[in-house]
Amino acid sequence: IRESAALTRDVLEQHFNDLKGTLKKLLDERLMSLLQEVDAIEQESIKPLDECQKLIEHGVSTADDLLREGESAIHGDVGQQNEKLCSFTKKALHIQLDSLPEVPSLVDVPCLSAQLDDCLLTILKNQIFRHGTVASRPPVQLEEFIEKPGGILVRWCKVDDDFIPQDYRLQYRKSTASHFEDVYVGSETEFIVLHIDPNVDYQFRVCARGDGRQEWSPWSVPQIGRTTLVPHEWTTGLEGYSLSSRRNIALRNDSQSCGVLYSKAPTYFCGQTLTIETVGQPDRRDSLGVCVEQQNGYDSLQRDKAVCISTNGAVFVNGKEMTNQLPAVTSGSTVTFDMEVVQLGPSSNEGGNFKLRVTISSNNREVVFDWVLDQCCVSLYFGCSFSYPGWKVLVF
Repeated sequence: IRESAALTRDVLEQHFNDLKGTLKKLLDERLMSLLQEVDAIEQESIKPLDECQKLIEHGVSTADDLLREGESAIHGDVGQQNEKLCSFTKKALHIQLDSLPEVPSLVDVPCLSAQLDDCLLTILKNQIFRHGTVASRPPVQLEEFIEKPGGILVRWCKVDDDFIPQDYRLQYRKSTASHFEDVYVGSETEFIVLHIDPNVDYQFRVCARGDGRQEWSPWSVPQIGRTTLVPHEWTTGLEGYSLSSRRNIALRNDSQSCGVLYSKAPTYFCGQTLTIETVGQPDRRDSLGVCVEQQNGYDSLQRDKAVCISTNGAVFVNGKEMTNQLPAVTSGSTVTFDMEVVQLGPSSNEGGNFKLRVTISSNNREVVFDWVLDQCCVSLYFGCSFSYPGWKVLVF
């Protein structure tokens, strides 16, 4: 409680300090804009008045000079009087003493003022008093972490009955990282986070967005998740396949060489779900499945000590085709394998002493059968083989 309270205080103080700085900046910018508008109106309005004043002052000065010259002509010597009076008369005829520039009426002259609406303070006050909330419990919380090879299945749930979620947002970060990053946004309540380093702690948190709302809810309590399972990887070096940088995606290339592409190690364990997503053109000899061991020299997993599904939907157990069949594996299909140990002990009637219950699912259909082996085996290889180029296979 103390840790979350201290963090909440820091967040609130930082947010409101940022708001203060932003509001001051906006107010200063608005003030500067209004002052510049006053300056522009003043400059534009005063210019004709200044010109009118100059014309009037020039006329008055000229009349004053002429008046003094007339007085001088009257009071001067008799000999110079006629000459001065003649010069005065000529100037008086050329100067229009009875004309002045038009002076605008007082009502036509701009008179600046500032209009400030006091209701802005009321609006801001109401908005500020409603801004921000403090929640004691987020509406969603993390519920479960399930280890996956090179990943973690994260599940969460809604804990507020009155909250109607529209979307969820899941974030994570490595224990050594300082910032969370988005890993999922959507309406589901679980997500497999891939590319997780084994035996490393990761911190997760989730929040939600209410129906019709834009803002996200408070974050859930952060929780630690980890996986001890190494990621599934295809083995390198097979001529007919190209691999992604993480070696979890295999692409059947144009090479004429064919064969089975196996996993790098027997990383599939009973009790887990193996998911294979595929894209490509099907053929009856194609295969997707699991096996006890790598066996070179075969061009398909339709052999002993292996269970698989061909891309036309046929299911093979130890090389024999079952009567039950799944839908054909089409572009974008997902095939999953689930296995559990159902018998371990003396030899059974089928001739083996180890039995796995296998569930293969594809296109919303599944088949369930018992796979009998003559040896104990809880970790298996996975593999694939394709006749046509262009197949793209993701395993997780």
